[in-house]
Amino acid sequence: MIRSNDLSDRRESKGKYFVYILRTSSNTLYIGQTNNLDKRLKEHQNKTSKSAKYVKYFDSFQLVYSEGYSTRIEAMRREWQLKRWTKAPKEALVAGN
Repeated sequence: MIRSNDLSDRRESKGKYFVYILRTSSNTLYIGQTNNLDKRLKEHQNKTSKSAKYVKYFDSFQLVYSEGYSTRIEAMRREWQLKRWTKAPKEALVAGN
């Protein structure tokens, strides 16, 4: 697993699959997983039909955290784990704690 709080590091990640956290303009957190982080962020930003419905409701968002994994199943398990956390532990993860 490769973790990154720095946006420049995510492009250098060796992982093929990513779990990511977005902070919306209303300060909520959205968690997703993908095999192409740049493409997925553009889909969210452009509010395409492939964008998450939740993200479409906000004016903007910022990528605040990502982790790289070598398999989709690992990324999906981590996504599921993080989605079950309350906001406080998610904020600690984003902060690097």
